[in-house]
Amino acid sequence: MTRIYENIPIGSYNTFGFNVRAKRLIEADYCSQIIEALEYCREGQYLIIGGGSNILFTGDFEGTIIKPCIKDIKITHDDPDHVFLRAGAGVEWDRLVEYAVDRGWGGLENLSGIPGTAGASPVQNIGAYGAEAGNRIWKVEYVDITDGKTKSIDGKDCMFGYRESIFKHELKNKAVITYVTYKLSKHPVPDCEYADVKKYISENYGSRSHSIGIREVRNAVLNIRSAKLPDPKISGNAGSFFKNPVIGKPEFEKLKEKFSNAKYFIIDDEHVKVPAAWLIDICGFKGYKEGKAGVNAAQPLVLTAEKGATGKDVLALSDKIRKTVLEKTGIAIIPEVNII
Repeated sequence: MTRIYENIPIGSYNTFGFNVRAKRLIEADYCSQIIEALEYCREGQYLIIGGGSNILFTGDFEGTIIKPCIKDIKITHDDPDHVFLRAGAGVEWDRLVEYAVDRGWGGLENLSGIPGTAGASPVQNIGAYGAEAGNRIWKVEYVDITDGKTKSIDGKDCMFGYRESIFKHELKNKAVITYVTYKLSKHPVPDCEYADVKKYISENYGSRSHSIGIREVRNAVLNIRSAKLPDPKISGNAGSFFKNPVIGKPEFEKLKEKFSNAKYFIIDDEHVKVPAAWLIDICGFKGYKEGKAGVNAAQPLVLTAEKGATGKDVLALSDKIRKTVLEKTGIAIIPEVNII
């Protein structure tokens, strides 16, 4: 059924926990209800949300929020090596990962513990610990906002890149994702190459490291995340607030002249990715607080909000960090969150 709420506080609909209000909120359990909701607010301002884990509200939202709540999971087909798992946009992401791991289907385990919903996974091309959702997305179904029709796009056509997809460009504000189908392996090979995962596996499994499976990788990732990242239920946050900047080789050489210990990842012959966390750290912001907004001491990519903080407080801190990083390093860092 469709649930419509008027003038509703939405603290529980965003992981920062800001108790701003929305003029209207519509929860839709079926694709047809999403189409009806879009028709209902076609002439006004509206916003599509998933788990609210990638949003910074800086004030009340004077429009309609539509939250897809489609929560079914099923196999559409399989072959000897793969299973194709279709998940509704409202399925909690980590529930989907657990569902797959429990059945021995590999491909999502390194993405364990990421807040949000399945419907948001293609938009940001969520990634962590050496994996990206786009590498496993087979098909995305959506409602075309321009004509109200249901359509689909193959994963290979979604233009996935680092925190990028077609849904942030050509299909931005034109699509409401309803289902995502993932191509998972029936014979998974655990990926433990990411440094933190490799270290955890080595320290906790020792000589048995060669025999671990995707369940152990999931547990490793969950434990690493819990040690590094604050629980949004305790300390409001949206996970990684900034993207890791990708810069050209000439720009990187200038950075190394200033900082011989610069951390980086080589993307290709022309580009280098620089960890935003390192940039924020060398600028003195790790553990920094300004009023009730702060930078997490364990992972400076995460901006936090204590009780009483506002979205404007977090945004002001974000702006201060960006300005300082640019002045000191010459590199611009860009927020990953959507600022509303």
